[in-house]
Amino acid sequence: MSVASLHSATDYCFVIPCYNHSQTLSDVLKRIESYQLACILVDDGSDPDAAEQLKQITSQFTWVTLIHLPINQGKGAAVMAGLNYALNQGYTYAIQIDADGQHDTNIIAELIHQSQLNPHALISGCPVYDSSVPKHRLIARYITHFWVWVETLSFSIKDSMCGLRIYPLQQTCNLISHYQIGKRMDFDTDIMVRLYWQGMPSIFVPTQVTYPKDGISHFKPLKDNLLITWMHTRLFFGMLPRIPTLLKRNTSQKTLPSHWSQIEERKGLWGIKLILKLYQIFGKKVAKTIMFPVISYFWLTGKKQRQASKNYLQQIKQFYENVPLVDKKHLTSFWHFQRFGDSLLDKLASWQGDINIQDIYSSSKQIFFDLINEKQGIVLICSHLGDIEMCRAIAECSHDVKINALVFKKNAARFNQVLKEVNQASTFNLIEVDSLGPDTAILLKQKLEAGEWVAIVGDRTSSNPHQRIQENSVIWADFLGKPAPFPKGSFVLASALGYPVYLVWGLKPNGRYQVYLEHFADKLITSRKNRQAELEMIIQTYAKRLEYYCLLSPLDWFNFFDFWQLSQPDPNKLNIRNKSNEK
Repeated sequence: MSVASLHSATDYCFVIPCYNHSQTLSDVLKRIESYQLACILVDDGSDPDAAEQLKQITSQFTWVTLIHLPINQGKGAAVMAGLNYALNQGYTYAIQIDADGQHDTNIIAELIHQSQLNPHALISGCPVYDSSVPKHRLIARYITHFWVWVETLSFSIKDSMCGLRIYPLQQTCNLISHYQIGKRMDFDTDIMVRLYWQGMPSIFVPTQVTYPKDGISHFKPLKDNLLITWMHTRLFFGMLPRIPTLLKRNTSQKTLPSHWSQIEERKGLWGIKLILKLYQIFGKKVAKTIMFPVISYFWLTGKKQRQASKNYLQQIKQFYENVPLVDKKHLTSFWHFQRFGDSLLDKLASWQGDINIQDIYSSSKQIFFDLINEKQGIVLICSHLGDIEMCRAIAECSHDVKINALVFKKNAARFNQVLKEVNQASTFNLIEVDSLGPDTAILLKQKLEAGEWVAIVGDRTSSNPHQRIQENSVIWADFLGKPAPFPKGSFVLASALGYPVYLVWGLKPNGRYQVYLEHFADKLITSRKNRQAELEMIIQTYAKRLEYYCLLSPLDWFNFFDFWQLSQPDPNKLNIRNKSNEK
């Protein structure tokens, strides 16, 4: 389908800023000629010889109009001149494309299609780079991505520097007439953020970008970096009075459900990869500094999660005398969120192999070593208290043992994908499941028979919302002074596997990695006749150990939902009054 059949020729035009790009321009024009759209070429004060060549080139294309700026003012100034000219000529949309030939012009049809579907949005390419991209360019883009997150209080702008995009002209030119927009390499980011502030969404289309070996770059490292720094400074302070509006806009887009299993992982695989890249290049201290405002944003916008954190910490505060290793003033939802952010970096560090056995305190190291030497398959009952990934450092002392951790696909697919990409050879294996069933049991049985370890989460109920509301899918146990629902399925599965069961906890209560391994049972055995009562006893024992370690390191609890809320249980059905459990 041709572009002309989607829109009339008066709707769209190309705008190409050009400064001494006569060698690459001809090829770019030939590649976009098939779209049958007018083109406004803005000569940004090219040198005399290059300017003369531009005239000769454009004379070969009747659909190209050449505008000449008397002196070089910068890419942004050239684009703005082209946009204003296009609006005055009656065009509705302008397609900005660079003259250096970096962009894949085949994607323009998809950009126009998205513009047709979203007529009031800025449509932009989202670069997909090949090996030709200079590393310093990538680092600069990552830094700009971070500041754009801050300036918009949103992750919705995936890339603010791509020079292939479609502008709705009326809104864009109106913005240009009222604000001072960057005239050089700061233009692309500046105008996209300001358009976002005015309510214009940005939609992104993956775009292949190649850096030619003999390509011409007009980026002036000192001058342009100073301009970009000044731009971000202006945008940051411009964001401050807009915080209420931006937060209201971002939080009103979606109402999150209350239970973890119905909450899809918050968007941003590329953002996680960015943090990882910063970690790999600059180290953990820099990545942690960057992570701080990101997690602060989630704390500000995650109302339900923030309230769940407050509820949990309120329960913890009833046991202050049993919290020996954590400063009481840090028992707030804000520091709870920040510890979660720090744990993400710990996971990345663990998967990269940056945390080794010398970094970990564990009174259970000899137990680990004995199990590794025996090549004994075991079941690890873990939780969302702390990071089981810390066990990787101990497990990888022997490459003959592998830990297989069950994770729910829906809730952590993006982060799990990043972990797999970090170290594909790791002996820590993630097995993604939708629910626990016979197929899962068969797979895990095979792992155990091969001498591998299997980790099952013991503190999260089923991801099936219909199953979750059934009383027989959970067992209520006393946890931090209140009845809480624990999943029956995890312990039924551990019983069916028939292997030794251990409890494992990877904590960081005082800034030091600590791993604890406890023998729980040679086998979890339940009889058909008394299965319910026996499961209640098993799960209550587990709940009390979970409570003990929560008090040891309360900020390592990463269940950001109302853990105690399911449906009001019948007090007559609760078997949690055992005095030995109340001690």
